[in-house]
Amino acid sequence: MKINLKTGIDELIFGMTQKNVMAVYGEPDRQYKDDENNIIYLYNDKRIRVTFYEDEDMRMGYLICSHPDLELFGNRIIGRPTAQVQEEITEKGIKSWEVETFDSVDNVFNESNWLILQSEFEKIIRVEVGATINDNDEFDWKFKAR
Repeated sequence: MKINLKTGIDELIFGMTQKNVMAVYGEPDRQYKDDENNIIYLYNDKRIRVTFYEDEDMRMGYLICSHPDLELFGNRIIGRPTAQVQEEITEKGIKSWEVETFDSVDNVFNESNWLILQSEFEKIIRVEVGATINDNDEFDWKFKAR
């Protein structure tokens, strides 16, 4: 599974509708609404959580993934040391990072690519990728309806 920064993960492209996502992955294993009425799909075999934003016409705008085959720039990242992965990403030109700590979990965040590397005990446990915002302060939807 490949992370495509600012675009999505694998065949999932920011801006897809629920119907588009189901055409790719099928019915979700679980579906629910969060506190903001966004719809969440969970796909167990892909270890991915897909969020459709209620106030954006239910377009897919956020992905959380913990699949062991998840890759960024050709390197697997789940289970690897955060510092090592961050160094590899920095070598690709992504240099601005914010770090937040919550109990035993650290989030390393790059806003320009809306990328969060979440780690526990210095190993990456999951990655969060979101649709980016353009110069007009709107989501930069990459999916074009076919």
